[in-house]
Order: sequence, then structure tokens, then C-alpha cells
Amino acid sequence: MYDKSLLEPIYSFLQCETPDEWIYEAKKPQNLAVILKDHLLCELKAAQSAMYLIRKYAVDKESAATLLEWFKPYEEFAYKKVGSLETLKGKSNISKKITARKDAKYSQELIDKMVLLIKEELHHFYQVLEIMEERNIPYEGIKASRYAKGMLSNIITHEPHTLIDKLIIGAFIEARSCERFAKLAPYLEEDLAKFYISLLRSESRHYQDYITLAEQVAGGDVSERVAHFAKVEVNLIQSDDDDFKFHSGKPSTKYLQSNLG
Repeated sequence: MYDKSLLEPIYSFLQCETPDEWIYEAKKPQNLAVILKDHLLCELKAAQSAMYLIRKYAVDKESAATLLEWFKPYEEFAYKKVGSLETLKGKSNISKKITARKDAKYSQELIDKMVLLIKEELHHFYQVLEIMEERNIPYEGIKASRYAKGMLSNIITHEPHTLIDKLIIGAFIEARSCERFAKLAPYLEEDLAKFYISLLRSESRHYQDYITLAEQVAGGDVSERVAHFAKVEVNLIQSDDDDFKFHSGKPSTKYLQSNLG
């Protein structure tokens, strides 16, 4: 179905695979709607996270305003239900130049990698929305899982360590997404499976870009912080979770009992 060597670095980076209990729940037809809705919002949040990094650390004020304008139609759709598939068409490309600040030596590298990531994530947002419309799954906002918040709670709160940690967390989010796309694809309808497999290459590159940037900002090895967040991530993935989302942990007894049938 796909080149298995593509995922070898992912499995080396992550310290555990997705538990079978999550896969068993995720492949249930009745859970497809929540998977797609959460995936949709995860694509937007991934793009937003990259955009916030650029705005805070890499660009001048005019470019910061341009980035906010780029996101406006997506955020209005996601949070205010303003717009539609048609109004979002073609909006994933940025129309104005983004200018790097001169006071950070890694500004241009951050911009180059994150702008490409944002374009791809916003395009994926559109693709997921298309899939939902094809299946008559209405869009509605849903509560985020504990995953990102659990990772972010471990950030060192002074620079440059804050930025380094955020980049490492970005790498884990992208790597786990890639791993779950591959795990889930065999249990999906053919068109949806092909879509998820098509995402593997970009998602695997995104995690590598984040690590490369973390090393550039740190000026060297970041393996100690990677190891720290790997442990945090394993706990979030392997421990019981009362919620079920794209990045949730093992479905708890409480969750299963409340969702019988």
C-alpha cells in the first residue's frame, strides 16, 4: 500500500506504537465522524502553531499581519461557522511576501520550513472537509484531546528553550499523526485509505523539519529534550483516556461503558 521504509524513521523517533485498543475503537464505522472532525481541526491547529512560531520569532510586523489575514477564512469557518468549502477553495497559498526579521539568525530557515508546512496543512484541512461533505458529515467544533496540552505542559518557560521545546513537540505531533494515518488506513474505505496514505510523505517530512529547526536554534544536539518529550508522549498514548480523538490514549473503561453499542 505504501513504502514501509518511509515510516522507519518515525518508528525510531516514537517510543511506542499506537495501542491496539485505540485502533479497535478508531476502525468502528460509528467513530469515523469524530475521527474526521478531529483530524480537520488538528490540521488547522498544526498550521496555527507553525504560524504563531513564525509571528513570534521570525517576521516583521507587516508580515505578522499578513499571516493573520491568511488564516482568517479558515478560523472564521472553524470557530464561527462562516464560509464554506467553496469560499475556502484556493486559500491555502499565501499571496504576499513574508519578510524575515534581522535579529534572529534562524529566521529565514523557520519561515521557509513553516510556510511550506502551513500551506500543506491548510490544503489538508480543505481535503478533509471535502471528504466530510462527500459523506454528509456536518462540521461542528469538538473539544480538543489532552494530547497537545499534555505535551505543552512540559515546556521550559525561558528562551531559547521555549522555542526549542515547541519545535520538538511539533515533531512528535507530526510523527504520531503519520504513524496513526498508517495504522488506520487498512481499516478504511478505499478512497479514504488512499488519502491517509497520501499524507504520510508530507507528515514524515514535517517531523524532520521540526527537529532540524530545533537543532539549529539550539546550536547542536537536542537529544536530551527529545528523550524527555518521548517519555511524556508515551504516557499520553499508552495510558487510559476518558476521551476518544485522533491523538487520544487507550480508551478507558469509563469511555467504553459510556459508548456501549
